[in-house]
Amino acid sequence: MGVVSSPGNLAVVDGLYQAFAKGDIPAALAPMDADIVWNEAESFPYADKNPYVGPEAVLNGVFARIGAEWEYWNLTDIELHDVSGNKVLATLRYDAKHKATGKTIDSQTAHLWTLRDGKIIAFQQFTDTKQAAAAVR
Repeated sequence: MGVVSSPGNLAVVDGLYQAFAKGDIPAALAPMDADIVWNEAESFPYADKNPYVGPEAVLNGVFARIGAEWEYWNLTDIELHDVSGNKVLATLRYDAKHKATGKTIDSQTAHLWTLRDGKIIAFQQFTDTKQAAAAVR
């Protein structure tokens, strides 16, 4: 048996996704622990600086780059799954269009979030990196 998860974990992650969808990046960063360890999927365009440690690193290394390089970046079909050990698994899709190439992606994605005391302490992305790599070329 795993460690029983906090009942508020789903709400924390859901709030982050809602804030991201509205473009409210400060609110999306708010539930992150000061020492969050954020990892993009191996071979993803933004995995070049893994791991990102701290909300500012996530902001500058991931979110700002997405905003600068993509015409839009939407998260769709989000389903949240409570996992033991204070983890939340999100299954979703990326729907995005690259500014420079005009190419789009529609990729199956999963995010694994780890929380402690209502704060996100770790993030791991799993996605179709081939689509993202092709879109930026």
